[in-house]
Amino acid sequence: MVPLVSLSSLIKGRCDESEQVCNWVKDQTGSNKLANTADLLIGKPMAVLGLVLLGFVLRWVLHRVVDRIVARAQDGVLPDQVHRFRKGRAAKVQAASESLNATRRVQRAKTMGSLLKSIITGLVLAIVGTMVLSEIGVNIAPIIASAGIVGLAVGFGAQSLVTDFLSGVFMIFEDQYGVGDEIDLGEAIGTVEAVSLRVTRLRDINGTVWYVRNGEIARVGNMSQNWARTVLDVSVSYDADLVEVRRVLEDVAHDLWDDEDFKGKVIEEPSVWGVQDLGADGIAVRVALKTAPGLQWGVAREMRQRIKARFDIEGIEIPFPQRVVWHRDERDARGASEEPAADSEMMGR
Repeated sequence: MVPLVSLSSLIKGRCDESEQVCNWVKDQTGSNKLANTADLLIGKPMAVLGLVLLGFVLRWVLHRVVDRIVARAQDGVLPDQVHRFRKGRAAKVQAASESLNATRRVQRAKTMGSLLKSIITGLVLAIVGTMVLSEIGVNIAPIIASAGIVGLAVGFGAQSLVTDFLSGVFMIFEDQYGVGDEIDLGEAIGTVEAVSLRVTRLRDINGTVWYVRNGEIARVGNMSQNWARTVLDVSVSYDADLVEVRRVLEDVAHDLWDDEDFKGKVIEEPSVWGVQDLGADGIAVRVALKTAPGLQWGVAREMRQRIKARFDIEGIEIPFPQRVVWHRDERDARGASEEPAADSEMMGR
């Protein structure tokens, strides 16, 4: 426990060299008691007020520095006019991609700026508070020692909280994911609704909200960063002409690429990779489309619908599971009925 400072303890017999008010009053009056009283009523409050004002000024300056850093981080390293060297659809796709990246960059910069400001405020408050206590005559050595012990105890007792905090800082700093991203955290898969320094909140396809501690996240699969790819394995029967199938798939994919409704969704011309698998029921032919992030599922559904409609027109069969079943009783009965006929034929001869 830190002892309270009494009035009598503050009134000393002589003035210290650093106490300017006390020394000035003593020089003017020659009274130690009056000098100490003046220092108590005027010098100490002025010193405390000066420390408080210094803390506010220092906090304001550091916050302005953080704001400048955040503003520079929002602008990015490369200018936004890079896409002016591209033409046509490539320029539109590049511009859309840069817009998405700029939005994510702004969100990440603001989050890091808020975090830095909170840390700066806490540090300035702790330093100025300690200096104020020292100024009014409180022995701050026990306070510093107690703070170190308390910090050590909190560090051991709240290891998981510290782990969550540090993991959250690095996740935000490295831009592993952000609000609106589709991510896979292992057991939880869904859309990110909120990211804090301690937990990440996401909602899965069934509407369930998951709260995942940042310290428990061992891996992150982000399906919404930069670009995505739709990979379709289209099955056809073994009787189908694979050359014709490839031509039809290329036509369907090219029609989707030329569709005005998908100009900003499909960012590269689709390609047919060829035969992917020789299965028990049919042959799988793989088609790949590079899409904007988060739009791969809608593009895949549209592509499947168009492939089905085109296959019906071209007469290309989509195989279904086929099996040959033998009934043992029927086979034995058929074999027994054929044996007497063979015996009578031999007897006739």
